[in-house]
Amino acid sequence: MTTKTMTFALALMCATPAIAQLSDTGGFSGEVSLSAGYISSSSNFNTDANATINDNNQQATSEHRFIPLPLGNIAFTFGQGLDKQIYAGTSREDIAIGTLALEIGFKQKLANGTVIDVALLPTIMSGETWADPFVEGSARTITDESGNAYRLKLSNIAGSGFTLDTAMATQEIDNERSGLDSGYTANLLSRNTDKLYAKGSFRLFINRGTFLIPSVSYIKSDADGEANSFTSWKGELSLFQRFGRHQLALTAGYTERSYEASHPVYSMTRDDNDLSLFAAYEYQQLFGWRNLSWISFAGYGQTDSTIQFYGSEQMIVSTGVSLKF
Repeated sequence: MTTKTMTFALALMCATPAIAQLSDTGGFSGEVSLSAGYISSSSNFNTDANATINDNNQQATSEHRFIPLPLGNIAFTFGQGLDKQIYAGTSREDIAIGTLALEIGFKQKLANGTVIDVALLPTIMSGETWADPFVEGSARTITDESGNAYRLKLSNIAGSGFTLDTAMATQEIDNERSGLDSGYTANLLSRNTDKLYAKGSFRLFINRGTFLIPSVSYIKSDADGEANSFTSWKGELSLFQRFGRHQLALTAGYTERSYEASHPVYSMTRDDNDLSLFAAYEYQQLFGWRNLSWISFAGYGQTDSTIQFYGSEQMIVSTGVSLKF
């Protein structure tokens, strides 16, 4: 399964971003969740699909599966006013808007309300892909993709509600053979990449239990192959609602991605448009237990490309329980 599909598939919990101290109490805290999910995925880069294609202009076939979705995080909070925290796991704030990443990091809250968050994301670029996706008539071989991301996030800057999230990432394909086995110009197709990411967002309160977060994201991806280098812009709007024991998060996003050079397989320059829709729900104090919640999620993502081979579609629904400690 591709990295993109896995990232989409494992996003399931709903939470409201913290705006007070880093934790209610000092010392260790955390959360463990276990859910089951149903995934439908259509992508020519899905390594769970048929390894052999007869035409590299074909539409992707669909794959369906049920999967377990274990997630969690742990943190140690300390310092005067509980203003420091070391943490590892999946961030509730990210998962609430449909993003999954294992993070290992440190947070520092300043006197003016700003939270500085520095983190390593060691698995966000990891997954499997085809060594040469364009081979026709014989089985394509699977290879690993890996990389690291380094994140600097400034939340609620000076108490303003504005957040700036930045990251640098590298991605490497272990056995990168794009074009080599299929007879095309391989030096334009290498997917080994350096990426720069920036996202600005603002928290806008509607009432005591409701707020919106509009955001704009920018990615500059510099691949070894010019046909895989791109610039993208994304607009996103999230609605968070609390009522009693219920929490609801709704997110919609739209991305435009422009590539820098003509693709040697298709003799045209690629442009993509992504649409994503996300809904997450949490019911707290399940069975009267203070730290137990029922969580549920549904999401949909679609990529339309000027090159049909890159079109994809993903859908997931999941449900499960979450325990805080």
